[in-house]
Amino acid sequence: MRVKAIEPILVDVPLREPVRGVHGVTAVQRSVLVHVTTDAGAEGWGNVDPTPGYSAVSAADVHDSVERLATSLAGADALNVRAALALMDRQLAGASEAKAAVEMALMDLKARVLGIPVHSLLGGRVKDAVTLNAWIGTVPPAQAAREALAWLAQGFRTAKIKVSGAGDEGVQRVAAVRAAVGDRMALRVDFNESLAAADAAAFIRRLEPYGLTLVEQPVPRDDIAGLARIRREIAIPLMADESVASPAALVEIIRREAVDLVKLKVMKQGGLLRTLAMVECAAAAGLRVVLGHGFGLTLSTLAEAAVAAASDAVIDGCEAVGPLKMAGDVVVDPVRLDGGVIPLSDAPGLGATIDSDGARALPGDR
Repeated sequence: MRVKAIEPILVDVPLREPVRGVHGVTAVQRSVLVHVTTDAGAEGWGNVDPTPGYSAVSAADVHDSVERLATSLAGADALNVRAALALMDRQLAGASEAKAAVEMALMDLKARVLGIPVHSLLGGRVKDAVTLNAWIGTVPPAQAAREALAWLAQGFRTAKIKVSGAGDEGVQRVAAVRAAVGDRMALRVDFNESLAAADAAAFIRRLEPYGLTLVEQPVPRDDIAGLARIRREIAIPLMADESVASPAALVEIIRREAVDLVKLKVMKQGGLLRTLAMVECAAAAGLRVVLGHGFGLTLSTLAEAAVAAASDAVIDGCEAVGPLKMAGDVVVDPVRLDGGVIPLSDAPGLGATIDSDGARALPGDR
């Protein structure tokens, strides 16, 4: 079975309401779909969702990279995903997001052809359901408290709070959420690289009274040495996200004993197979793992749930609640996340049916 065509599609999906985070306000999610077809009529779909400020590339960049990669895969064995990854690596250095979208589509295709779920291609699941982590942006403390209570009422038992910089309002936001939910929710804080290295440890210590399970990426992504220094000076477990840009970066983080946990994403790591390999590497070094990306459509959410379900090293609270933020999607039946869990389906492929006409009705400008 040979690859006949690989088509990237840019889509703009509006959010239910604008979301305020460390990198600014997001009102529309620009994503890239990838449609792979074969000479035998089989098909598969992939999807990545770059986030301005977080992702190093735009959705338009990903679209163009997929077009370049498509030339190297024309006529390739559609069921040999590892060979496809090697071909893409020879064609284009980097471009993890584009490779992730293509690999996801190939995994979806192969699993559909075999009549099995994608998580079976990863070796099988060790969890029947993946629990989810709520998301609270850089909003005023009182609003953050209300949002936390709303997440709790839906069934969520963990939540991430965004904090931008070392100002008092960040501390007040965390304090307000803890006061509202008491000990009914586990809380995390994500700085998205917004602290200065000299201020980070002292500011994080101000958050210690609020019983946080972790703090995430306080300093810029290339400052792994800074993460290691901060870890030695704080009592809250430290997690790297933006710093875990590649397997080599993960090895350097492990070598320096820089963090207690790492955050991995299928989009950032270059696909499901490579993400799971990094989960296993982190676990071998004694690091726990958080999976997920905050602004995803249904396909990418199901892909990250499949990886999260394949390893006990991935802790509860997968950060893949993107579909709850969206006013639309590209699938016929968007994944339901209302109760704070994703049950693992045994449906073939990723377990979703693409609304191809609807997707093409959500055009994104190049």
